[in-house]
Amino acid sequence: MLDVGLTTFMILATSLVMLMTPGLAFFYGGLGCNKNILSIMMQSFVSMGIGTVLWFAFGYSLCFSGNVTSGTDFLGIIGNFDKAFYHGITPSTLYSADKRFPEYIFIAYQMMFAIITPALITGAFINRVSFKSYVFFLIFWQIFVYYPFVHMVWGGGLLAQWGVFDFAGGITVHATAGFAALASVYFVGRRQNKHEPNNIPLVAIGTALLWFGWYGFNAGSELAVNSITISSFLNTDTAASFAAVTWLFIEWNTGKKKPTFIGLMTGAVAGLATITPAAGYVDIYSSAIIGIIAACGCFLAVKYKEKKGWDDALDVWGIHGMGGIIGTICLGFFANSTINSAIPDGLFFGGNGMLLFKECVAIVFATSYAFFFTLLLFRIINKFIPVRVTDMEQELGLDLTHHGEVARQR
Repeated sequence: MLDVGLTTFMILATSLVMLMTPGLAFFYGGLGCNKNILSIMMQSFVSMGIGTVLWFAFGYSLCFSGNVTSGTDFLGIIGNFDKAFYHGITPSTLYSADKRFPEYIFIAYQMMFAIITPALITGAFINRVSFKSYVFFLIFWQIFVYYPFVHMVWGGGLLAQWGVFDFAGGITVHATAGFAALASVYFVGRRQNKHEPNNIPLVAIGTALLWFGWYGFNAGSELAVNSITISSFLNTDTAASFAAVTWLFIEWNTGKKKPTFIGLMTGAVAGLATITPAAGYVDIYSSAIIGIIAACGCFLAVKYKEKKGWDDALDVWGIHGMGGIIGTICLGFFANSTINSAIPDGLFFGGNGMLLFKECVAIVFATSYAFFFTLLLFRIINKFIPVRVTDMEQELGLDLTHHGEVARQR
């Protein structure tokens, strides 16, 4: 029989994660310049449309069908086409015998993750990449980067069988997207002109929607309503808050020695990204420490990027890429089997270090693959469609030159 309470919870969690993509659009749109607000926001919104079509056709099946033990997937790397076009699944099909909510809801929930992951990358190459080339990038990056790592980690594939854990997307979402963003910066080069954020209140709205949606992102990943769900919910807010305050304190005592609203919001997002892989595996005290580590680590990463002259416009690598790495490594130290019996203890709770070793290997594998495949993909696309826009298009803005509309009428 259907579990009405759990079904309701998963619908709510799915709705919250869906809200994150418009939140990301507002966040990036406010940080962009006036001439490119619509361009950067459209890159997030179009991911909702294309991501849904791909998920319907074969994405869900490639991620969540087949397994290593039965030999019905491809070497534990990618699934099969048994569930393509949601074949064999009806509205009354339950996810599992012990988690009695419709599989349709799980399809929708995971689809929201597939939608937002490539959209995260777009903040790195704002104002430099043509919309047509981005559409092709969006399609092929999902197929060849996101889907395999989801299957390997969450679909019972190679990394899951080896003993790698990722509660809600430190590896599959943030690390892969962050290092793909860095690769895109290497490929497209620097902007013609840098800019200041055009609308900080818009960034605040985006941050609020992201923070709100992240409760569904993390707590919903338990796929149940229990103590782990509650723990991951509170851990999410705790890490984000500690990271926001820590970032503000660091910023207040370095550089211009002024606390900025953008710094506060950036710290919160860093904390959210970093707690993601560990949210359902650590206790509340560890989540506070992870939040502090997140702010320090991501702040240093952003400063290092600036020193190296990498034009990652909206710090996707420094916040999401490094946040995913830091959170995954922290999991190897802070994992607590009394919080979640599914995971072995981390190094600080009596573990033998194997979990830390496996998490580190997985993160090196994921970031390396995402980085080099993204470089290769942009090179291939560029042979058919120019990836980087012209200097004239940058000067006029992509809103007008690529989409024929402007955010504000003068």
